[in-house]
Amino acid sequence: MTLMELYLASKSPRRHELLQQITSDFTIINSTFDEREVPLCDPEEYVKKLAYGKATHTTQPLNDDTVIIGCDTIVVSPDNTIFGKPKNNEDGFMMLKKLSGKTHSVITGVCLYSKSSSKTFAVKTLVTFYPLLDEEIRHYLSCGEYTDKAGAYGIQGKGALLCQKIEGDYFNIVGLPIATLVRELNSLFPANNV
Repeated sequence: MTLMELYLASKSPRRHELLQQITSDFTIINSTFDEREVPLCDPEEYVKKLAYGKATHTTQPLNDDTVIIGCDTIVVSPDNTIFGKPKNNEDGFMMLKKLSGKTHSVITGVCLYSKSSSKTFAVKTLVTFYPLLDEEIRHYLSCGEYTDKAGAYGIQGKGALLCQKIEGDYFNIVGLPIATLVRELNSLFPANNV
């Protein structure tokens, strides 16, 4: 980025690492957005509203060159249930049991918010899990990596062992669809091509 002041409104270390694949010139900021303000609705609309809320609820002043990235990732089960982060081990077990042997969607909503314009988009990736025995699920949960992950698994960790097939953007499952993000930034702010 040459002129743009880029801010990432996310505490996720995975998103920090992914954004560094695009540029090292960004600042991490906190969002004060309360996700409970968004009622459940169509999954893609829901995750876009979460991303917009995160981008627009910061204390960062908006200068002419400021761009804030807000994002959120959800898992949508085959019966269209939206899974966020599990509340506890039992919740994580229930999520993984529902995903076992089936194909689910991982949707990341992203909002690019600036003083002059904003754009919100969603990217969907399909993930198929192997059929999982209860003991396999409990063994995975015992490693602890599920606690802050939508759908109770991390594809970039031991959760990869649960997955039979992926259709779409791998990085979207991790939490930030970087190839789409670059194209959206470049189309919205052409003077600052990444």
